[in-house]
Amino acid sequence: MKESTQQFLALTSPGIEVLLFDEIKSLGAFNVIQKPEGVYFQASLALGYKISLWTRLATRIMLKLGEGEAKDKDELFKAASSINWPDIFNSTTTFAIDFVGYSEEIRNSQFGGLTIKDAIVDQFRDQGFERPNVDKKAPQISFQARLLRDNVTIFLDFSGRGLFQRGYREHSGAAPLKENLAAALIIRSGWLNDTSKPLVDPMCGSGTILIEAVSMAAKQAPAINRQSWGFESWLSHDDAVWKKQLTLAIDSSEENMSNLKVKVFGIDIDERVLRTAQQNARNAQLHQYIEFTCKNTNDMDNTFGQPGTILFNPPYGERIGELPELVENFVLFGQKLKMQFKDWRIAILTANVDLLSMLKLSSFKRYKFKNGPLDCQLALYNLDAKQGAKDAINPQSDFAEEDSAFANRLKKNRKNLKGWLKSNEIEAYRLYDGDIPEYNVAIDIYGEYLVIQEYAAPKTIEEDKAKKRLQEVIYWAPKVLNIPTDKVILKTRAKQRGANQYERLEKSKQSLTINEHGALFKINLWDYLDTGLFLDHRKTRQIVAKKSQGKSLLNLFAYTGSVSVQAAVQGAASITTVDMSNTYLNWAEDNFALNKLNGHKYQFIQADCLDWLKKNVTKFDVIFIDPPTFSNSKRMEDSFDVQRDHVDLITDALKSLNRGGEIFFTNNKRNFKIDFEALAELGLTAEAMSDVTRDKDFARNKHIHNSWSIRRTAT
Repeated sequence: MKESTQQFLALTSPGIEVLLFDEIKSLGAFNVIQKPEGVYFQASLALGYKISLWTRLATRIMLKLGEGEAKDKDELFKAASSINWPDIFNSTTTFAIDFVGYSEEIRNSQFGGLTIKDAIVDQFRDQGFERPNVDKKAPQISFQARLLRDNVTIFLDFSGRGLFQRGYREHSGAAPLKENLAAALIIRSGWLNDTSKPLVDPMCGSGTILIEAVSMAAKQAPAINRQSWGFESWLSHDDAVWKKQLTLAIDSSEENMSNLKVKVFGIDIDERVLRTAQQNARNAQLHQYIEFTCKNTNDMDNTFGQPGTILFNPPYGERIGELPELVENFVLFGQKLKMQFKDWRIAILTANVDLLSMLKLSSFKRYKFKNGPLDCQLALYNLDAKQGAKDAINPQSDFAEEDSAFANRLKKNRKNLKGWLKSNEIEAYRLYDGDIPEYNVAIDIYGEYLVIQEYAAPKTIEEDKAKKRLQEVIYWAPKVLNIPTDKVILKTRAKQRGANQYERLEKSKQSLTINEHGALFKINLWDYLDTGLFLDHRKTRQIVAKKSQGKSLLNLFAYTGSVSVQAAVQGAASITTVDMSNTYLNWAEDNFALNKLNGHKYQFIQADCLDWLKKNVTKFDVIFIDPPTFSNSKRMEDSFDVQRDHVDLITDALKSLNRGGEIFFTNNKRNFKIDFEALAELGLTAEAMSDVTRDKDFARNKHIHNSWSIRRTAT
C-alpha cells in the first residue's frame, strides 16, 4: 500500500531559495516547487521528519492543514473553521498563530491572527471542549497563516522556529551569521567540491562558517541535537516513525564522522571572540578539525599548504566611523592576496559592496543574500592566471599614490598652506573642499584629527562612481597626511531642506580642545555635522573681536559662542550671547569656562533671536549676526529665509545699535545678494568684507562666504 503524502513548505532567507530547492530534491521529496515565499514539496510523514533533521538551509518546515478564500474577515473565519482543530491538538495545549500577508480588507497581521484564533477557540467550544489558551512566547504548538491574493493557506509549524539553530552556539559576536546563511555561503564558495583543500576564514568571529563547513564536509544531520520540535503536540505525530528517522540520522552522522579528513583555519584579531569560537567548536564536537589563531588579518601569511578557499564575512562599516579602518584593511588585504595566495578562491560576503572595489580584484560571480535586514552580496574571485592577466592590462589595479588625482591635490594643498599654518599657529583648518568634482568632499584638520565630510555628489557623477571615489578619499587622506585611521572621522552632509543647519548625528560626548589665536575652544567631531567651530569664520572672529575692544557686543545666532569668546579674550566691555538652543548656549558657557572668563558682564540668553530682537531695549556698540540660510524650527513662529528676510532682520537689529555702532552681518548662502537699496532707505551703508574675512584655507571657494560691515550713513 502506497504511503500517503503531505504538502509541506520550507522557509528560508532571501537568496537561499534556489539552494534549498536543490537540497529538498536531493533529500527525496517530489513535486518540489520554488516560489518567492519558499520551497513547496510533497513528502510522506517519514520523509517530512527526515527533511527536518537533514536540511541545512531551511529556517522552518511547515505542514499544510487547509486553505480557502479570504477576501474579508468572514471568509477568513470560514477558511479557518474548515479545519477540524480538535483533530490537530488538545484543548489543554497552548497555541499561537503567526499571520503573514494582508489585503484591502485584512490590513494587518494582528487582525488576521485574531480572526483565526477566534475560529479555533469557537470550534473547540462548539464541540464541547475547553477553550485552549494562547501563549505567544512559548506555545506548545504553533500555526502559520499565509494570505496571498485573497487566499489563505494555514500550516502547522512542523519543525518549530529557528531550525537553523544547531545548538552549539553559546555566544556569538556582534553580528553573527545564521547557520543556514553560513551553509549557503559554503555551498556557493565551491569548497565542498574538494574538502581536502584548506578553508580559511580570516575574520572568523564566533566560528559559525568554519563549524558549519566541517559539519557539512562530515555529512552530519544538523538537527539531531535539537531539543524541541513543532510536531510534538500534533495529534497526528507518529513517534515510532519519528524515532526511526532520528536513529537513522544519528547512525549515519556517526559513520560519516569516522571517515572525516579535513582541516580548516580560523583567524580573528579579537581574543575574546576567538575564545567563544573555540567553545562553540567544542560544543559541536568539531574542535579537532579547526585551527584557531589570534592575529590581525593583514598579518596572515600563507602557511596553509595547497591552494584552497578563503571565505569570510567582514564588518560592513554600518557605523560610518568604522569605514576609514575598513577601507585601509581592504586595500592591504587585496595586496596580500595577490602576493601570497595565487590560485586560491576568495569568497566575501558584504553589505558594503563599494568596499570590494578596494581589493582591486575582478570577481567572476556575485550572489545576492540577506543577512538579517541587510542586503548583501557574496563576491567570488579566482586568483588565477586570468586575474594576473587583467592586472597586467590594468596596471592601476593596485593603489599607486602618484596615480590618484585626489592624493596629488591633497599633497599640493598641504604644501601651499604649510608656511601660513606655521606662521599663524593654526591648529584647525580646511585642507580640501571639493577641488576636484569627482571627489566631492571637504577635508578638515583639527589638531591630530582628520574630518572627512562627504557632500551629495553632483548629478553629473554616477552614484557608483561617487561611492568608489569616496572609498579612495577615505584611503588616501590619512595616508597622505600621516594620520592613524582611528583618528579619522567621516560625516555625510546633504543639503538641509526645511531643517535646522545643525544636524545631530550620534551621541558620544567626546570632545577635544583647539587653540585659535590664544582662545581655547571645545570641539566635538563626533556628535554633530558641525563641530562647534566654523573654520571659515576664523578671520571674522578676529575682526569682530578687535572692533569690540572696550565696547559692548551682541552676538545673535551665536551657536557655540566662538565670536563671543574671542571678543572676551580681546577685552570687550560686555557681551550678550543669544541662541535658541540650550545645547549650544551650554557649549558657549563651556568655552568661556575653558578660557577662565566669568562675571556679570557676560550674559547668555536662550531665545528665538528674531523674536528677542523685536523686544530688546538694550543698546550695543557692535552687533554680530550670522543667521542660518533657512530655518523652520518648531520654536519659531514662522520660517526664516536669509535672502528673503535679511532686511527685516537688519531693521530690527538697528533698533538695538548705539549711535556710531556697527553691525557685522554674515551668512553662507551660495549666491546671496544683499539688498543695498533697501538698506540705503533705512539710512545704512553696507561695506563688502568677504574678501577681507576669507582666510587662506577658504580662498578656493568664493561663493559661500558672505560678510558686510553695516553702519548708519554719515549725515
